[in-house]
Amino acid sequence: MRKKALAVAAIGVSAALALAGCASSSGSGSADAEGANIRVWLVGSDTPDEARDYLKTTFESDHPGSTLTIEEQSWTGLVDKLTTSLSGSDSPDVVEVGNTQAAAFTSAGAFLPLTDEYDALGGDDLLPGFVEAGTYDGTFYAAPYYSGSRLVFYKKDLLAAAGLQPPTTLDEYVADGQALAAANPGVSGIYFPGQDWYNALPYIWENGGEIAVQDGDTWKSTFSSPESIKGLEQVQKVMTTASVAPKDGNEADAQVPYCGGTIAMLSAPSWIKWSILAPADSETPGCADQESNLGVFALPGKDGGAAQVFAGGSNVAVAAKSAHPDLAKDALEIMLSDQYQTILGENGLVPAKLSLGDTIGTDEVAQATTAAAANAKLTPASPKWADVEASGALQDFFVQIAQGGDVPTLAKALDQKIDSILNG
Repeated sequence: MRKKALAVAAIGVSAALALAGCASSSGSGSADAEGANIRVWLVGSDTPDEARDYLKTTFESDHPGSTLTIEEQSWTGLVDKLTTSLSGSDSPDVVEVGNTQAAAFTSAGAFLPLTDEYDALGGDDLLPGFVEAGTYDGTFYAAPYYSGSRLVFYKKDLLAAAGLQPPTTLDEYVADGQALAAANPGVSGIYFPGQDWYNALPYIWENGGEIAVQDGDTWKSTFSSPESIKGLEQVQKVMTTASVAPKDGNEADAQVPYCGGTIAMLSAPSWIKWSILAPADSETPGCADQESNLGVFALPGKDGGAAQVFAGGSNVAVAAKSAHPDLAKDALEIMLSDQYQTILGENGLVPAKLSLGDTIGTDEVAQATTAAAANAKLTPASPKWADVEASGALQDFFVQIAQGGDVPTLAKALDQKIDSILNG
């Protein structure tokens, strides 16, 4: 497996899949039959148990004799694992993929076309940005699954003790984080582990920078532009003066230090609320007893209002090498049904359908999610962007920033790495 992962990193997702025959696969595996087992890959723990149970129960009721098995994957190393699995003889049938990763697989022929199923899956009611992310060369391959924006969750008592109110600008947010860290030794005023590049993007965007821009058929990474440098220097200020998170750590399971009392403010996807408030006896215990002390607001922009934040979320598709493509499409249709998507909405995930947006509720989190989503952005729409993520270059770059490295020098080196990947 390690050798395969290294090969993927060396030649890229699209090339690896093409060499394995995905690009020419039509999905015409063995005929759908009674007794088939449909394997659905879901990533992380965001999909609630209620939705998983609904999918399995409904599918098996609709298809007596067949079964549906959900296999949970990790976001870490997902691109390499998908590349290997989707090109092999034991491919899963339905797969979840991050919205920023979708283009790598749609462009490589790793998914079955879903253009004929577009209306049955929701049609124009589907989230348009995620439809775009799942479409390549005019063909629809990967449907929206759910969306969500990053919000700031905070401890009301710590802000009150410091005489602070939720900030209204990005500069105020940074200053408040520094003040909270200074007033509470051992506590992150703003929790910011070194590898967390998703939370660095708003600082770049709010200072007028971009990640990469396209000029004709060429992509140019722009982390070293003057505007991006301003944002990155602000990121470094937070990492080195407002955060005690591990300088080489990632953003996974941030509810653990939050509930452990070492976080004052935390920028995270909206659905982390349910992880924070999970019962103490759950598999991943939260701190439900702190609900009254949990505040939330949309990350403020440089000039006020909601900042431009990364629009997180997923797409879902049928593998080109699925042995049972028709049954897999039936499973996908259940996942896009109003009933299933309502369950996601009621658990804090923005549904794949515009008409179900109100299912996330009207509480503080729902209101902040709406405000953040209105100004959310995606990563560059290059089919090779997933290769950038899989390379680890972004994580390594921000770890070096967290450790106090020279921002302009590091940014120039990162641009060279990303340019070689996007244009290789």
